Amino acid sequence: MTQQLAGHLLVDCLLAQGVTHAFGVPGESYLAALDGLHARQDRIRFITCRQEGGAAFMAEAHGKLTGRPGVCMVTRGPGATNASIGVHTAFQDSTPMVLLVGDVASDCRDREAFQEVDYSSFFGPSTKGFAKRVERIDDADRIPEYVARAFATAMNGRPGPVVLVLPEDMLTRMSSAQPLPRVEPVQAWSDPGALRTLRELLLKSKQPLVIAGGGGWTPQSAQALQRFAENWKLPVGNAFRFQDTFDNHHPLYAGDVGIGLSPKLAARVKASDLIIAIGPRLGEMTTGNYTLIEAPRPKQKLVHIHASAEELNRVFQADLAINATMNAAARSLEVLSAPVSVPWEAWTAEANADYLANLEPQALPGDIDMPAIVGLLQKHLPPDAVLTNGAGNFASWVHRFFKHHGLVKGHKTQLAPTVGAMGYGVPAGIAAAITTGRVAFTIAGDGDFLMNGQELATAVQHGAKSIIVLLNNGMYGTIRMHQEKTYPQHESGSRLNNPDFAALARAYGYAGVRITRTDGFEVELLAALARPEGTLIEVMLDPEVITTRATLSSITQAALQQGL
Repeated sequence: MTQQLAGHLLVDCLLAQGVTHAFGVPGESYLAALDGLHARQDRIRFITCRQEGGAAFMAEAHGKLTGRPGVCMVTRGPGATNASIGVHTAFQDSTPMVLLVGDVASDCRDREAFQEVDYSSFFGPSTKGFAKRVERIDDADRIPEYVARAFATAMNGRPGPVVLVLPEDMLTRMSSAQPLPRVEPVQAWSDPGALRTLRELLLKSKQPLVIAGGGGWTPQSAQALQRFAENWKLPVGNAFRFQDTFDNHHPLYAGDVGIGLSPKLAARVKASDLIIAIGPRLGEMTTGNYTLIEAPRPKQKLVHIHASAEELNRVFQADLAINATMNAAARSLEVLSAPVSVPWEAWTAEANADYLANLEPQALPGDIDMPAIVGLLQKHLPPDAVLTNGAGNFASWVHRFFKHHGLVKGHKTQLAPTVGAMGYGVPAGIAAAITTGRVAFTIAGDGDFLMNGQELATAVQHGAKSIIVLLNNGMYGTIRMHQEKTYPQHESGSRLNNPDFAALARAYGYAGVRITRTDGFEVELLAALARPEGTLIEVMLDPEVITTRATLSSITQAALQQGL
C-alpha cells in the first residue's frame, strides 16, 4: 500500500471527519501536519491566528455553529497552555472540540525538554474542567483510531473538548494506514416509562416552567421543542447564554434565565411547582448561585433531561432524570399527548407579559442610549445574523434587549461563553464570519476587546468581516460594580487607560469610527453593513451606566447605606 507522512495521514483523517477549517498558530513541533494542510488546502483551510487563545475560541465557536468538533492546532507548552482557555470554555459550554498539540519528540520525553508539559495532568479529566479525554499518539499507524475516537468522544453524551498530543517524530514517520469513516453522534432516546411519568407530573402541575439550553441542539430539535411547548401551552425560558434555543418572539417565551435576569422571572422560577430542564446542566449562572433552584434537593419538582447520564443527579437530585440527547428528547416530547386544556394558561401568558415588560428600559444618564442602540441592531441586522460577546456587563445590553429567532428558524444566532471568559467575542465573531458567511456582530467592552483584539489581523488576512460595537467606559466594569457593592469607594485595579480603539482597528485593516451620541449610531451601523471590510464602532459610554438597571453611584450609595 502507498505510504505517506503521518502528518499528512492526520489531515486525511480530519477530512474524513468532515473538517473544513482548522484554527491555530503554527509551530515547529507539527511541521509535518502543516505540510499535510498545504497539500490539501483546496479541501481544508488552516486559519492562521495571532494567539492560541484566540484560535481556541474560534474552534469552540465553530463547534457551536456546526455541531461537530471545532479543530484547533497548537504547538507544545506555551501554545497548549494559551489554548487552555478555549478548552475550558468548550468544557463548561458543552461544545464539541478537538485540540491537536504538537509535542516534543519521543526520545526527549520526560526530561523536561524544551516547552514540555504533562498534558494528561494539565488537561486530563481529573481536572474536572478541561478535557473529556487526553491521549497521546505514539504509533503513526493508529492515528485513524485516535482521531475517530476523539470525534466520537467530543460529540457523544455531554459534548466537550478532547486533546490529542502529537509527538514531533511520530508525525514524520511513514504510514500506510487509512482514515476511518466519519463518526456521527449517537442518539440516546428517552425511556417510554419516564415519558409517562413526565406526563403524570405535568398533569399534576399548576405552574410548570421549561428551561432549555446546553449543547447538542439542532434546528430540528428546536422545532420539536416548540411543538411540545405549544401542545402543552408551557412557558419556556432559555438557560444562560443559550438564548437562541427557543424563539424569543414566541408568545410562550418567558425570558433568559441567566445573569441579571428579570426579578419577576427569578420569582417565577422559585414559584414554579415543576421545572422541566431540557439540556442545561443547571450551572451556577442559570440557577442564581443555586438559589433559584436549590442544590442538592430543589423545592420545585424537577425533571432533568440531559445527554450525559453522569450529569444527571450529580448536582441536583431530580424527581425524574432522563438520559436523552436533545434531538431524541425533543422528538419524544413533541408527541407526548396533551389534554384539551391546562390550568396554567394564565401563568404562561403572565410569563410572556413579564418578559415583554422587561424590554422596557429604565432611565439612565449620559448621551448614549444603549436600549435604543440594541433596538437599531434588532431593526437592521438580518434575522440570521450571529451575535457574539465575551464576558462583562456590556453583554447584558444584548442579553436583555435583543430578541433571537434562533435555531427554530434554521440558524444558531448566539455565541456567548457560559464559562464567562473575557476575550471570546472578537474571535468568535471572526470564526462565525469564516464558517457561515453570515453577518457576524460582536459586542465588546474595552477590557474585553484587548484580550483578543489582535485577531482582527486574522480576520483581514482571511477575508472575514465582522462588525464590532465596543463600549468604552474606561474600566473593567463588572469588577468595578462588584467593588462598589462590597467595598464602596475603594476602587482598586479596575481603572483602564485605553488606546484609540478606532485608530487601532484601522491599523489592523478594519474601518474604525467613534460615536459619542446615540443619534450617530444608525448611520455607522448601516455603513458597516454595506462596506466589504469589517468595522469597529467605538461607543463612548458614561461610566455611570454600569448595568441595564442601575448607575454606579446608586450601587455605591446602597452599599454605604448598608454600612459596608
